[in-house]
Amino acid sequence: MSSRGLPHGAVPRLERPGPLRDRVYEALLELITTRALQPGRHLVESELAGHLGVSRQPVREALQRLNTEGWVDLRPAQGAFVHEPTEEEADQLLTVRTLLEAEAARLAAAHAGSAGIAALEDLCAEGERAVAEDDVDRAVALNARFHAKVMELAGNAVLAELAGQVDRRVRWYYTPVARQRGQQSWNEHRELIAAIADRDEQRATRLMREHTEHTRRSYHARTMS
Repeated sequence: MSSRGLPHGAVPRLERPGPLRDRVYEALLELITTRALQPGRHLVESELAGHLGVSRQPVREALQRLNTEGWVDLRPAQGAFVHEPTEEEADQLLTVRTLLEAEAARLAAAHAGSAGIAALEDLCAEGERAVAEDDVDRAVALNARFHAKVMELAGNAVLAELAGQVDRRVRWYYTPVARQRGQQSWNEHRELIAAIADRDEQRATRLMREHTEHTRRSYHARTMS
């Protein structure tokens, strides 16, 4: 697979102040998460360093860290490649996500106030506009913000920490099916908001479980097609 042709404007040159290797790591992880760097992509240190405006050393260190975390595969005598997730990896991650999100929805229904519900409605409206404008990147980002808000309204710090650990992986798997899920995903969000507003914990749990399962099935259907 070619290592050339990063999306125009996708890689901003990094500012020098601050821990450079951490910022290089964050920049590369964001490119992988949003699939600007596709699974299987050959990652050439000199090319990435040039795009980021840094030397090769912080890029090398970032790639090693990404390899440790499972985002990048370092192959002897071949170099670094964006990890290609297996069906089993995707299924395990998205199954865990369903458990965490369903509990968050239940707790949000028990605790959310009017301001939190209004924030969910605002995010939903923004997401619907992004879908209408076919702005997939914005729709994916807003989807992540919506789910993070539900998690915040749940008011459970341990649950939020666990969800934070899988958040970027979820975005990685969601991005390929975002257009396919489209407006339906936000219709499901609307139903969830109504359940939370009604303080119906059982319905909120069921709706969130169904919502995340739809994403899981869509991902598997896409990879099998």
